[in-house]
Amino acid sequence: MASSEDIILSAVLNLLSAFAFLVAFAILRLQPINDRVYFSKWYLKGIRASPRSSGTFVKKFVNLDCRTYIRFLNWMPAALRMPEPELIGHAGLDSAVYIRIYLLGLKIFVPLALLSFAVLVPVNWSGKSLEQTEGLTFSTIDKLSISNVPDASKKFWAHLVMAYVVTFWTCYILYKEYHIITTMRLQFLASENRRPDQFTVLVRNVPPDPDESVCEHVEHFFCVNHPDHYLTHQVVYNANNLAKLVEKKKSYKNWLTYYQTKYERNPKIKPKTKTGVWGLWGKTVDAIDYYTTEIEKLSKEETIEREKVMSDPKAIVPAAFVSFKSRWGAAVCAQTQQSSNPTIWLTQWAPEPRDVYWNNLSIPFVELNVRKLLMTVAFFFLTFFFMIPIAFVQSLASIDGIENKLPVLRPLIQMEVVKSFIQGVLPGIILKIFLVLLPMILMAMSKIEGYTSLSSLDRRSATKYHFFILVNVFLGSIITGAAFEQLQRFVDEPPSEIPKTVGVAMPLKATFFITYIMVDGWAGIAAEILRLVPFVMFHLKNTFLVKTDQDREQATDPGSLNFSVSEPRIQLYFLLGLVYSVVTPILLPFIIVFFAFSYMVFRHQIINVYDQKYESGASFWPDVHRRILTGLVISQLLLLGLLSTKNISKSTPVMIALPVLTIWFHIFCKGRYESAFVKFPLQDAMVKDTLERATEPTLNLKAYLKDAYVHPVFKGVELDRPSAVDDEENNPLVPTKRSRRSSKSHSEEGV
Repeated sequence: MASSEDIILSAVLNLLSAFAFLVAFAILRLQPINDRVYFSKWYLKGIRASPRSSGTFVKKFVNLDCRTYIRFLNWMPAALRMPEPELIGHAGLDSAVYIRIYLLGLKIFVPLALLSFAVLVPVNWSGKSLEQTEGLTFSTIDKLSISNVPDASKKFWAHLVMAYVVTFWTCYILYKEYHIITTMRLQFLASENRRPDQFTVLVRNVPPDPDESVCEHVEHFFCVNHPDHYLTHQVVYNANNLAKLVEKKKSYKNWLTYYQTKYERNPKIKPKTKTGVWGLWGKTVDAIDYYTTEIEKLSKEETIEREKVMSDPKAIVPAAFVSFKSRWGAAVCAQTQQSSNPTIWLTQWAPEPRDVYWNNLSIPFVELNVRKLLMTVAFFFLTFFFMIPIAFVQSLASIDGIENKLPVLRPLIQMEVVKSFIQGVLPGIILKIFLVLLPMILMAMSKIEGYTSLSSLDRRSATKYHFFILVNVFLGSIITGAAFEQLQRFVDEPPSEIPKTVGVAMPLKATFFITYIMVDGWAGIAAEILRLVPFVMFHLKNTFLVKTDQDREQATDPGSLNFSVSEPRIQLYFLLGLVYSVVTPILLPFIIVFFAFSYMVFRHQIINVYDQKYESGASFWPDVHRRILTGLVISQLLLLGLLSTKNISKSTPVMIALPVLTIWFHIFCKGRYESAFVKFPLQDAMVKDTLERATEPTLNLKAYLKDAYVHPVFKGVELDRPSAVDDEENNPLVPTKRSRRSSKSHSEEGV
């Protein structure tokens, strides 16, 4: 268990690391050669010009103006200067609302921290219970926790009252925030410029028809059932193999450019490569000739595959993007059932074109439930088996455990500096390392489940990651940590006393979470602003691949908010703050530092660097709201369990009301606000349509939507499209092949 000295050492190391990252960033961002790395967004908008375009040779690489180094921290106030409406216009609503999550954390925990330190810290410190308990491992910091209050003490009423304060304050702030963000979303949708997804619906599970192709079947179905509003549609091709060829060809072109540039810089030596995987083994050949030949082969394969996809009816999957003449018509179709059979003609709002995840559109609808079931089972086993490394991390926090398993290291471990590092720093670092690969695994599982947009993939992966962190990082750390640190008590005492030991040990795990917050939330956030990986990759590409300004633009990786990872991480801090605000308030200042620092850093990144892959209009907010309330209920149940071990007879009926009230509050907010995030009001759609017809009476909507939902590998290629339906043909009785064939057979019978 980490002592106060261990916490101080960890704080010093992490603060020094964070300061080093910030100083490095502040200096690197001033250098002209790094301008595209740290101001990517402005280059993408075409607003910023490269400082390397003028000046002497040295000034193109190094900033020689000493005055700028004196003001090297001016990025901090600059990050806070842009007002929120301007930020929405600059970066989008998703980015602005994401930033508000950090601001929400400050609104909740700053007042709670002040109140907890004024009320609970003196109450806990005066308890003296830990000093009177024999055989219990604790530190000075633990004396500030609820565990230091004696059993059956009347002082617990302060904690009960504080639990109500935490609940009502959190719900009040959440309610106000939900109202604000709902208003922001409706205003954003009302003021937003015309987008293809406002007029388009994704239709899946189109039933087969023996007389018509998918394209014809879709056209006739919507002409009959939406005669006044249907405009056009685009069928979905299974072009996954073609996309792989295109991507492979693009990679080979990059390698060819690299070797050509290398040869131009040193014509005396012809570059060589190996034909094996990644060029690491195989026959050594001339690199330029090899990649030129491979690109020619891939071009031929691409042409053959493209023709195959476009000519083979089986390459068309039973799905289509159907566009309407108005937003009102699209809203009606997207939000209603199209057939008496609820398993066919399934409609949903189409993602915006850049949000579409094309690989999953070709998955047959009947497979989706099977895939989701398999991934649910796989996720269960992943969560279960990850308890092993979690237990290992907790064992590191126990010096006695390490000494028993590795007695050879006992002299080294007993050194104060080493001991403080092991208990105060090492567990947080190792846990962070174990979690590095997890988001990629969870994203791959979400893709297998078949979600059709990047935003839905992010939200689904975030749900998995949040559950994983809740079970393994939070509950797993408490349970395994209690077992390791109080092992002797677990062995010696009767089973009836074990819940009491766990109840006492739960607040004592605050020291572990403090070390984790400093590693992940302080140093980790500071490392985010440095952008070390994009920095290195840009300069490697700029050195070896870049030949033109267009190449330099392609070498720039602005990145984006990784919602599937960052939002669940924020939820862990909300959970820790809500749980420990009553149990161990000393944790709250560390969490407040995280929220304040993250708010400033990510605001800077959103303004200057990140370029979002899609815009969902803050559709993720109901998930954020629900997870915070889940953390609040967990904190209430844990406090209820903890107080049940303290011989407070009246605590249970007093505490049981809090989860009930919190769940009722969630149901109320869900009914009041959530529909604004999943549906588009017909009234608002009609207003936008009317305004658009008045301001742009000559708009050719069909031409505007023509290529919006064409697969990227078909961009610029003429596809077979449904013929336009004339206005006079817009009637409920559009003839189909089947009806024409039926009428023909009847006429032949009459003859």
